[in-house]
Amino acid sequence: MTVILASQSPRRRELLGRIVSDFEIVPAAIDEEIKSYFTAMDYVLEMATQKAKHVATKYPNDLVIGCDTIVAIDNEILGKPKSREDGFRMLKQLSGRTHKVYTSVVMMKDDQESSATVPATVEFFDLTDEEINHYLDSDEYKDKAGAYGIQEQGALLVKSIQGDYYSIMGLPIATVYRMLPTFD
Repeated sequence: MTVILASQSPRRRELLGRIVSDFEIVPAAIDEEIKSYFTAMDYVLEMATQKAKHVATKYPNDLVIGCDTIVAIDNEILGKPKSREDGFRMLKQLSGRTHKVYTSVVMMKDDQESSATVPATVEFFDLTDEEINHYLDSDEYKDKAGAYGIQEQGALLVKSIQGDYYSIMGLPIATVYRMLPTFD
């Protein structure tokens, strides 16, 4: 059985490589626009499902893994920033506060499907505008939900976490590891 990761994320590729020795990458091109009627958990699961379905239609006999990660605060879903200014706005909103990170994983093979959404809670230090701009200068914020990546310089923004660190990175590997045997 071939395992396919429906993501072009280098983080997810690295993390999946820790539990699956051989897999292919087939990115899914879907519309990730955040609709106002979605709750954070509904949205992240829907995006992971769409990614998995998009790729599974082309590879129905293979195991396809779709993932999505979002940040949520004040009933707002923070996706990937559209610009540096948008990234600044998001980090300013997260500064000194606690927010949720959700990663959904959807696995599909033939007519079998399994999914899980893994939450984590992240608390940021109070950040000065200078600290935010310094972080934005690293360009790490680009293509990351909530405008930060915890595995790099973004770790310097984080005061505490509760939950699965790897979910915050974008792939909860312990959960994925436990889901895989159901597809043998």
